[in-house]
Amino acid sequence: MKNVLIMCNAGMSSSLIAKKATEFFDNSNKDINVEATTVMEGEEIIKNGDYDLYLISPQMRMHLKKFEEVGKDNNKKVEQIPFNAYAPTQSGVKNLTDIILEALK
Repeated sequence: MKNVLIMCNAGMSSSLIAKKATEFFDNSNKDINVEATTVMEGEEIIKNGDYDLYLISPQMRMHLKKFEEVGKDNNKKVEQIPFNAYAPTQSGVKNLTDIILEALK
């Protein structure tokens, strides 16, 4: 199983999107779990290395560079989610899951 973590400001919008993405993967017979948390814990979580991919929500892009550096130091992939992939709509979830699948290759 691959594990993906979305980090956003309060973890509320990302929790909904993570749930929708996980449901999409379950329905597509993909063994990928998506979870969510706040950026406040981001640096430590990346250092712990429990996830295969770390995604930063669009509204938290100011943290991207710092988290990318932590990811690089810990051999973990960190990427920014674009706005068109951060919506709990069918197209938003599809865009997000496409990004996740590409990043996990």
